[in-house]
Amino acid sequence: MSMMDTSLPVADLVPHRGTMSWLDRILSVDTERVVAEADIAEDSLFLRDGQLAAWIGIEYMAQAIAAWAGQRARREGRAITLGFLVGTRRYDVFRQSFKAGECLRIEANCELMADNGLGMFACRILVGGELAASANLSVFEPPEGGAFMDSKKGETS
Repeated sequence: MSMMDTSLPVADLVPHRGTMSWLDRILSVDTERVVAEADIAEDSLFLRDGQLAAWIGIEYMAQAIAAWAGQRARREGRAITLGFLVGTRRYDVFRQSFKAGECLRIEANCELMADNGLGMFACRILVGGELAASANLSVFEPPEGGAFMDSKKGETS
């Protein structure tokens, strides 16, 4: 399927807000793939000495997946809800950090999305056209979103 451009603001697709909203642009999104960008600003959360540790890339990947899920919800006429990062396999990094002033291009391809809300995405981050990180992320989008969260209130581990 070809990519369709979107002019939707990140906030219209991703439930993250304030300092926890890290994507700056959604470049394209379709039924199988999302491409987003994030600018590493001087005031980015977790920035230390002008750098973000490479492990932070997992959250950028997860937020790109959230944008994909948000667009899917909109297309299906559903409300955008929270999803969960369940796990990561093979998070390979090819640099130790991301630097202030850099633009991250985050790509996520849906490999599987089951009816029960479990999904698997092949993700990568590029900086200046060079591969900086790649991973497979497992995610869970509860079928009833907010109702799922409400049902967990008061439960203890």
